[in-house]
Amino acid sequence: MEVDHYENFPVASILLPKALRAPVGVIYHVARTADDIADEGDWSPAQRHARLADFRAGLDAVAAGRAASVHTALFCKLAGVVAHYQLPLTPFYDLVSAFDQDIETVRYADWSALNDYCSRSANPVGHLMLHLFEAATPANLADSDAICTALQLINFWQDVAIDWQKGRVYLPLADMARFGVTEAQIAEGRVDHAWRALMAHEVAYARALIVRGAPLALRLPGRFGLELCSIVQGGLRILEQIERAGYDVFRRRPVLGGVDWCIVAMSTLAMRLSRRVVVRLPSVKGGV
Repeated sequence: MEVDHYENFPVASILLPKALRAPVGVIYHVARTADDIADEGDWSPAQRHARLADFRAGLDAVAAGRAASVHTALFCKLAGVVAHYQLPLTPFYDLVSAFDQDIETVRYADWSALNDYCSRSANPVGHLMLHLFEAATPANLADSDAICTALQLINFWQDVAIDWQKGRVYLPLADMARFGVTEAQIAEGRVDHAWRALMAHEVAYARALIVRGAPLALRLPGRFGLELCSIVQGGLRILEQIERAGYDVFRRRPVLGGVDWCIVAMSTLAMRLSRRVVVRLPSVKGGV
């Protein structure tokens, strides 16, 4: 499982009701298109900001019930989905806000700043899915936020080395200072006691979040609940991978292989049948 903020969309999952696969696909493509504007291609930062401003104007057009002047076909499809399922547009605006921030914000001072970013870059996805399933209650939204933020953080911990190559550091700078880890150490890919202590802290934070939100997967009925159980278990398994590697995310990016997928599948069924989340805490050689 590659826990990426838009690869989390279960676009083609057999667990999704067939009737919802098309609207989920439209939402995914809207998010993916805007994300690519911020992150792909050879545009300058100014050009990226301008293109996202145009994209935001497309959302304005959907809200006003008129045709968009950019990405016309995509926004036409989105307008149909929004109207049919009575989706709020705020999550889409939040996503664009996060993409806009991504263009030039490449460091986060503390958890307050990083959580604020995740609240706009990841949490809107969960909100939209809950609205599609007519399950957007306050309790469900709160648990969804915990799961989505955790998945975003897990992706950051997986991709420390990749993000460094892009000039980005998502580890909170306050935590790095607290544990005595410098950016030079990230550049070197040096895994020592200080690095393992930092990563153990960040992994524990992400695990606590996803476990906090996991009851949502047990409350939601049918295929959607089962899908969410698998997402929770996949995220937990990635965290285990990071721990088993001694927190070395530089030499091999933690991903799930065939055996891991089997374990995720069994854990998903166990979670669904037992109505509880079992968290495995493997011992870590060389850990803290």
